[in-house]
Amino acid sequence: MRVVLAVLLFTISFVSPLAAQQFEGTLQQIKKSGEIRIGFREAEPPMSFLAEDGTPAGYTIDICMQIVAALDRKLGTRLKIKYVPVTADNRFSSLTDGKIDILCGSTTNTLARREFVDFTQLTFVTGASLMTLQSADLPDLASLNRKKIGVVQNTTTIEVLYSLLDQAKVNARVVRVTTASDGLEKLRSGEIDAFAADQVVLIGLITTADDANDFGISSGVFSFEPFALALRRNDADFRLVADRVISHLYRSREILEIYDKWMGKFSKERPAAFDALIQLNATPEG
Repeated sequence: MRVVLAVLLFTISFVSPLAAQQFEGTLQQIKKSGEIRIGFREAEPPMSFLAEDGTPAGYTIDICMQIVAALDRKLGTRLKIKYVPVTADNRFSSLTDGKIDILCGSTTNTLARREFVDFTQLTFVTGASLMTLQSADLPDLASLNRKKIGVVQNTTTIEVLYSLLDQAKVNARVVRVTTASDGLEKLRSGEIDAFAADQVVLIGLITTADDANDFGISSGVFSFEPFALALRRNDADFRLVADRVISHLYRSREILEIYDKWMGKFSKERPAAFDALIQLNATPEG
């Protein structure tokens, strides 16, 4: 009996903790395939976009790379990354249909969307604003009566815009566009008089445009947009990995390096709302 017990203890002592750990849901699927599929937006700078060399880049992409590194450590393997471009129309169905594992873009966390997907800790906070040509006065909503306002379809911005125009009794025509880049092009060509989108996305569009000086952005915002990464519902283990990474970035203040990399060129001062976000989401580990 002592011999058998000794052999058993000897065997257990050499079992890898990773081998003994059982993964479920998305973690199990990623471990089995050796691949994580990241959904991203191709034209939402500075959050998520295609860089000049054709690779995905941006503030949210950098956060997702930190999550991939954490998954490598947890699963004990070097994961292959597959980038899957998504649109405003199909980004959530891509999650629910299993085409992507995580959505890394400029996605607003809302209660209605939580009926279909889950969200991580908040990654950014912004609000919708208006962009026009510099030749026009920077507008408020009241000045857009009988004007055409472009906005990306299937976004929270379009819902808020319709509501505010109705409340202000402004008779403006809302023109739905497919992407932020499409909205910029329509503004450039005069097809619309203003383009409404998250202010940080508008800033990103201008800074990557050759004719940046031709555009102006209103300093005010007309909505509250808390960004987060989207995941499949009811997958607590995978969400915990992501939340741990995001919370660590806030606690260690490493998030400021990512912020300065993508936002520092726009403004020397961080918005007070972003500093508050750091404090509120620095969830303790212990």
